Amino acid sequence: MTNKLQNVGKYIAPVVFLCVLGGLMWYQSRQHRSYYNSGYRSIMGTFAQVTVAAGSEEQAQGFITAAFAEMDKVNRIMNDWDPNSEISQLTQTAYPEPKVVSPEFFEVIAASIDYSRLSDGAFDITVGPETQLWRQMQKTGRRPSADELAAARARVGYEKVTLNPAEKTVQFVVEGMKLDVGAIAKGYAVDIAMEAMRKLGAVAGMVDLGGNVRCFGPGPAGGNWYIGLRDPRNPENFTVKLRLNEMAVATSGDYERYVVVDGQPQSHILNPKTSESVKELASVTIIAPKAMQADALSTAVSVLGKEKGLALIENIEGVEAIVMTSAQPDQRIETTGAKQFIEMD
Repeated sequence: MTNKLQNVGKYIAPVVFLCVLGGLMWYQSRQHRSYYNSGYRSIMGTFAQVTVAAGSEEQAQGFITAAFAEMDKVNRIMNDWDPNSEISQLTQTAYPEPKVVSPEFFEVIAASIDYSRLSDGAFDITVGPETQLWRQMQKTGRRPSADELAAARARVGYEKVTLNPAEKTVQFVVEGMKLDVGAIAKGYAVDIAMEAMRKLGAVAGMVDLGGNVRCFGPGPAGGNWYIGLRDPRNPENFTVKLRLNEMAVATSGDYERYVVVDGQPQSHILNPKTSESVKELASVTIIAPKAMQADALSTAVSVLGKEKGLALIENIEGVEAIVMTSAQPDQRIETTGAKQFIEMD
């Protein structure tokens, strides 16, 4: 896949879940900057794309290289499919003694514990034993037994993780615990990628990693950035277009990623307290100041369901939600402040 930059102009709305659209036209800003696009690149098990305003292609390449370097770093640390990654090594060594981890990994784990407390455990990165069990069941084609589910649940619970901020150590208090940061790592990667570009002097840009999107500065289309949300039951169509500036957006749903067990699709999003996949909400979109926040809260709301999930978001300043239920996927339900971001139905 080529890394040649595309000099782009009027920005056609990027679509959450791997649908940042191409075909962008030339645009020259008042500050004599053009918008450049990296094109799709494979990373963290999905595709990423970076758009940035720059005075030249060389400058844009520097910004984009810095952004992808940060995303690569997160992938090396937090890829639980890689036995040599830091997260895989932590699984083997954090019980019974504490294990020193990198500052980046500690930041994600500490933030995850905060989101677990905020959501009463609906978001929980210790869900690893449960997600791994369902992965195994996909191979056999059968549902896990009640005993297997209970055994996995016994090793799940954010309260079973002990952190030492001064020493940057992590300790598991139960043997066999495993972390799964799939519901927060991509958002974190987007945040630090964006900050890397800003530190180099970028004044505007957007980072999209598998539908986790954050933008900063003026967009090329009239000063805003536009994000299209897919219809969860008809992914070829879009349900709404969002207008964002200095914000992030993430969507969790039951239609993009799932496993088939005993002939039935099972969402990749699990309720940590039941070990079962969530079913009430077909799609949850969170709009928040940071991508990590949007990423984690989209999973939390998916687990909590419509009433409890929306009530949670209503109590978080600066955060909004748009959800669609599995029973009525054509009906959009929003928090009170979400309308300010909706450009077009």
